[in-house]
Amino acid sequence: MQRPQLPVIDFSGFDPAADRGPAWDATREQVMQALGTCGCFEAVYDRITPELRQSLLEVIAKDLFRLPLETKLKNASDKVYDGYLGRFPNLDYESLAIRDATLSDAIPNFASLMWPDGNPNFCERASSFTKKLAELQGMIRKMVLQSLGVAEYHEEQMQSTWHLLRFSEYGAPGEETRKVGQMAHRDANLLTAVCQLNGVDGLRVETRDGQWIQATPSSPTSFFIIAGESFWAWSNGKVYSPMHGVTVSGKETRYSVLLFAMPKNERPIQAPELVDDIHPPCWCKQL
Repeated sequence: MQRPQLPVIDFSGFDPAADRGPAWDATREQVMQALGTCGCFEAVYDRITPELRQSLLEVIAKDLFRLPLETKLKNASDKVYDGYLGRFPNLDYESLAIRDATLSDAIPNFASLMWPDGNPNFCERASSFTKKLAELQGMIRKMVLQSLGVAEYHEEQMQSTWHLLRFSEYGAPGEETRKVGQMAHRDANLLTAVCQLNGVDGLRVETRDGQWIQATPSSPTSFFIIAGESFWAWSNGKVYSPMHGVTVSGKETRYSVLLFAMPKNERPIQAPELVDDIHPPCWCKQL
């Protein structure tokens, strides 16, 4: 019996600046269907090549996570879930984050904390990867707003968003039985893009009907897109935010890169067209 898979949507050849055309319209329907039912899908996106992924993996695995702990702890933040995460009991996991990662100075500033020379190779690869992944997120958000009939809010929503880039390393447990690497949770942000950088899977997603699916990529240019609670609330329930978590097994370390599209707290964006007598605000009822 074939195990269930998340929807796969192909963005290969798409121009990030596009917003119409037969291919765009067909893909937009797939995106809305997937986010409405699963809250997650696999995006095939060839603008981030396997070569770029491999080059980023090398600098993360060999340079970033091999730094001394005291260096990694410089990635400090007073924000919840920001900055360095690690040293958890019974969990071989470390993660570092870059706030406002799409701004031109964010990645170089992070690199200057980690390496005396600022590691130009890291900066070049991480910046290119982040820029292209943010473009994919932007296309997806544009498609959702078009599908909901509120495309006029797209630019305002984009301006009210910042991006958090997170690099994660899950140590190999050395056994075939899967162990929890991250507890099941919902993301609080708008949209998350997950890249299982070295092909070691681990992401699990619960669909709207309660089915848990192992997110196994079908392509070397695949990413997983997960809707967060902010998008669920903003769309008045039309976009679903799924529970998801990470389990790990085997003898290979898992490396992942995540890009979170985060709403700016000081700039709430309303979409009154999504609320009426037939569709009252549903978010308060959910929580």
